[in-house]
Amino acid sequence: MTEKDGRDHRTVSLVLGSGGARGLAHIGVIQELEARGYEIKAIAGSSMGALVGGIYALGELDTYADWVKGLDQTDVLALVDWSLSGGGIIRGDKLIRKLKDLVGCRDIEHLPISYTAVAVDIERGKEVWMSDGPLFDAIRASIAIPAVFTPHRYRGRTLVDGGLLNPVPVAPTLRTLTDLTIVVDVNGPALEPGEDAPESEQESRASEEGRSGLLRRMRGYVESFGGDSGGKEDGLALTEVLMRSLETMQAAITRQHLAVFRPDVVVSVPKNICMIHEFHRAGPVIELGRQLARERLDALPGKEG
Repeated sequence: MTEKDGRDHRTVSLVLGSGGARGLAHIGVIQELEARGYEIKAIAGSSMGALVGGIYALGELDTYADWVKGLDQTDVLALVDWSLSGGGIIRGDKLIRKLKDLVGCRDIEHLPISYTAVAVDIERGKEVWMSDGPLFDAIRASIAIPAVFTPHRYRGRTLVDGGLLNPVPVAPTLRTLTDLTIVVDVNGPALEPGEDAPESEQESRASEEGRSGLLRRMRGYVESFGGDSGGKEDGLALTEVLMRSLETMQAAITRQHLAVFRPDVVVSVPKNICMIHEFHRAGPVIELGRQLARERLDALPGKEG
């Protein structure tokens, strides 16, 4: 065994942050950790972090990764079930059914890894940790982006996206003793113009041309109820303002949490690598997550034994 191999065999508490499609970078981080022989003993996640972390704990991350890398924009739109009421414009039932069909479902307490999904009780204004019960009830609650997905009614509570109060939930992992706490923050500092992005220039142009697909549908849906989303000449549309506002808030809360908990490793994914709905860009985002994890892990000091 090489010195590098000896250093890399450690136990990990993994914290996966919220951030929509940017959370696909979590897959690449997990793949890099596994390739180096790290043992992930505890996972806590908010929103997309809860989804990826839960599917990993279920043992089906490769299945999910293969599926999501095959999605194009039409496939993503086909998973959207518009809602006429209920506090959001997407119900999310179609997506959850698809995921259950794809990877199955178990109760959290029967998973081989300690797992916590974080949501927010919107009526009480409190953070909720879900560490038991059906996995996809926890995931559905944690991914309920306000005004986008309808809230999830569960155990007498109305639950929404955990990223509202805790985008990087370190605290739930403190219950498990491990060698390292690793946080994956997908609301990291933006790439500057000219810095490498996870796609070619040609892919970037194509993505920009198609980027408005889901947002345009959402905008049109809001307008159908008599709302005024405003054209480009008037500034950002309502849906874009909402998403950017959530991202700005989550980035600020993340900085505070990282300063308080001081994890051993932070893998920071730039917040402008893609928009939160761009799941059709899974391949490059996953690879970027792996690349960023590789850089951070290579920089770890010392070695075991």
